[in-house]
Amino acid sequence: MKIKTLFSEQDRQRLADAVKAAEQSTSGEIVPYIVGQSDTYPEALWRAGSLVGLSILCIFSVLYLATDLWLPFGIAEVAVFVIAGFALAVLVLALMPSLKLLLVPSSMLTQRVEERASMAFLAEEVFSTRERTGILLFVSLLEHRVRVLGDSGINAQVRQEEWDEIVKVIVAGMKTGRPTDALIEAIGKCGVLLEKRGVHIRPDDTDELDNTIRIHEQ
Repeated sequence: MKIKTLFSEQDRQRLADAVKAAEQSTSGEIVPYIVGQSDTYPEALWRAGSLVGLSILCIFSVLYLATDLWLPFGIAEVAVFVIAGFALAVLVLALMPSLKLLLVPSSMLTQRVEERASMAFLAEEVFSTRERTGILLFVSLLEHRVRVLGDSGINAQVRQEEWDEIVKVIVAGMKTGRPTDALIEAIGKCGVLLEKRGVHIRPDDTDELDNTIRIHEQ
């Protein structure tokens, strides 16, 4: 999915309206946050380039040592082929980022997404609400990962299974090409959860965080 075209202006307005509606009966704050990828994964570029370069070197070595072929290539030419293969592999991954997933362990993907979600939580100051009841809905497209981070005021009262249910809603919507509808449903569930846990709106309540969806390439 291309993040620039994932949400139309109408979609963004619908999401902002959903956040506003979910916060009508609670003092909690809900922040939807989407990134194209949580990291550039330079390790994948180096691994791809090294794999292709070494493969080319191995092929030439086998041809020289195990066959009687007279190849019109010297060491300098072989080195050029190896470097060119390295560069081509890096270029292909740069143009097709999804291929990086084949070269990065799942544990690293999870770690980078969690780190990026934590950065978003801090950058958007989800922790700064009066009663510490902010919720971040974080989606990382490249890694196909979703994280829901609740601040201390609500997190201590919510079971992990309840957060997992909200994650499943978003994941299901992303898989079926309904990202906006899925996020709206997840936002609504967050509002119900906040109210269910006694985070009721106060007479002097103010909208502490912007209702608009945050969208970043990384």
